[in-house]
Amino acid sequence: MNAQPQASLLLPELQGPRITQAVSLQAAQWLVALQAADVNPEDQAAWKAWRAANPEHERAWQHIESFGTSLRELNLPLAHAALAGSDDKLRRSRRQAIKVLTIAAFAGTGAWWMRSSAPWGDWQTDHSTAIGERANVTLPDGTVIILNTRTAVDVRFDSTQRLVSLIRGEILITTAPDPQISHTGTARPFLVDTTEGRLRALGTRFAVRQHESRSQVSVFEGAVEIHPTSVSAPSMVLQAGQETFFTRHSAEAPHEAHALTATAWTTGMLVVHEMPLGDFIAELARYRPGRLNCAASIANLRVSGIYPVTDTERVLDMLQRTLPVELQSFTRYWVTVRGRYGASQGHSFQINQKN
Repeated sequence: MNAQPQASLLLPELQGPRITQAVSLQAAQWLVALQAADVNPEDQAAWKAWRAANPEHERAWQHIESFGTSLRELNLPLAHAALAGSDDKLRRSRRQAIKVLTIAAFAGTGAWWMRSSAPWGDWQTDHSTAIGERANVTLPDGTVIILNTRTAVDVRFDSTQRLVSLIRGEILITTAPDPQISHTGTARPFLVDTTEGRLRALGTRFAVRQHESRSQVSVFEGAVEIHPTSVSAPSMVLQAGQETFFTRHSAEAPHEAHALTATAWTTGMLVVHEMPLGDFIAELARYRPGRLNCAASIANLRVSGIYPVTDTERVLDMLQRTLPVELQSFTRYWVTVRGRYGASQGHSFQINQKN
């Protein structure tokens, strides 16, 4: 009996020049959206318009469609979960699995997305949350970690260290005293690894967020020592009430950390003051599936208030009623906030909305 071919040999590779990250992701999102049982003629029309808008769109679609067809030929449970099933639970599983597997189609151009995309990395991480979810985790030493939306961590405790690796997302950590003593007679250090470096907690409560090309640390109690990855980069001790960003090569000068703003997500809220609308929409997008964009012409409008991240539709509706903006929706997974009545960067508006 012949051995079954490896899956990687059955999946088509992208031919020709690289496709940009944005177009790769858009093609994958369209394939996911079109799998929905309730796809309507408007969705189909928007999809066709997207394909016709740019030759690169059509090339990306042809590749992603070919990739999806190949998945059906694989005798893999994951492929069947992605491309089969009729009840609500299976449909949700299929949409989530396809989103990951179709991104894999652009491994040459879209691998940047795979590392941080649920549920691809979640199959091998110790703790994770999906979009819009939060979770509380108590570690063996009594340390409590709260995971924000779309977050994944690995945990490794041994005789010399207590290590948490932040794979993606955002966490709030309240450390506990080490119940064990290492072979050196001292408490094991509590460490957090990000893509850009290592943090050492000095009896503390602090938040860590992994951005695309830098890490953010906010300290609320105690202190945190920052060690960027580069051996030539100096370390920094961040004190309570301070926060900073750091890359592999350096850390920025600390500035004041506002605990209410930085930790509001633990209660399902987003607290902002004079935040540019573009940044606000980017934050809100973390808590809903699909793409949520802000047109550049209104990105500098200012937003203040307290908003429920558990109900992003409500927040978007409120934006339309309060600001000169409107929503452009290709599907429920692809929404753009754009100006209305000639709104531009020269205007200054403010939203004050609680609950």
